Amino acid sequence: MSDETTAVDPTDRTDAVENRSEIVFAYDAEDTNPNGNPLSANDKPRIDETTGSAVVTDVRLKRYLRDQLDDDGHGIYVKNPTKADTEDVPGRDELFTRVTGLDTDDLEEMGGNEAAVSFLQYAADVRYFGATCSFSSDFQKQLGDDFPGQFIGPVQFSHSRSLNTVVQKSESKQLSTVVSSSKGNEQGTFATDNRLQYAFLPFHGIVNEVGADDTLLSATDVERLDSLLWRAVKNQTLTRSKMGHQPRLYLRVEYDTDAFHIGTLDDGLELTQEMPDTELRNITDVTLGVDGLLEDLETYSDHIDSVYVTVDRHLTVEVDGETGGPETLLDGLADAVGSDAVIEVDPYA
Repeated sequence: MSDETTAVDPTDRTDAVENRSEIVFAYDAEDTNPNGNPLSANDKPRIDETTGSAVVTDVRLKRYLRDQLDDDGHGIYVKNPTKADTEDVPGRDELFTRVTGLDTDDLEEMGGNEAAVSFLQYAADVRYFGATCSFSSDFQKQLGDDFPGQFIGPVQFSHSRSLNTVVQKSESKQLSTVVSSSKGNEQGTFATDNRLQYAFLPFHGIVNEVGADDTLLSATDVERLDSLLWRAVKNQTLTRSKMGHQPRLYLRVEYDTDAFHIGTLDDGLELTQEMPDTELRNITDVTLGVDGLLEDLETYSDHIDSVYVTVDRHLTVEVDGETGGPETLLDGLADAVGSDAVIEVDPYA
């Protein structure tokens, strides 16, 4: 069996997810390409042609989260090929056996349901985001017909569209790479280094308590999100093409009413600084208006159990016409849902 120490106990339903959560997570990207389009020339940043907003997909965010889970020692099914220990790209059959530690003999002794439970125990990313399980015909026979072909992830994020109209850097550079062959000949390739001046990017997410049962997502897994998103953006962007990303705001609203959430809480965020948004260059230029978000939280405060929050110290927020730092937002949250419901999170604790 797998030697991972982070497997969940499927028989421990005391740690089951009972309440739905809604997440607002925002980070900014300065002098970088937050999400290139590999189908475009030179991996150009994704930009909405109508609004001029930068676009970052949920797939990009989930990749950061998977890589951080991997670094934290949790079993991962969808591995990042660039972080693999070998140059060979494993197939889905091998990925399954790697994350579970199950071999052919193990699979022959258990049914598909038992194999699925073992898979979910050790594949943390599948517990969160689900997976399509497409294996070879021989491997599928070993798993059995009752092994699910798909797991629907209970944690989902929308695409992010920057709150500002973005500007592409005019000083994009031509990069060249020269490689010498064994005969001493030199060959070079050229590419354009595409970057944006600045983008402020909010994501909206949902943790579905109903789907959590299907993937064995636990309450501990949900609590891990309170630090995971923040640390993932900090730690998984330390490359040349991604340097310049910083997390700025995290909110997880946990409800105490079944099958209820406000929805699109990120719609309550707006940029309110006097400077035109095309002139933004870093976080010191930004003022984030949160009146809409606070109004939504206050309106539905009777349904809210807790609000878990982390605010970057450099973020300036505007509440009811007054601007300030993190304390301004924390005070606004306390007024909206009650001070006892607001829980500050240290993502590095």
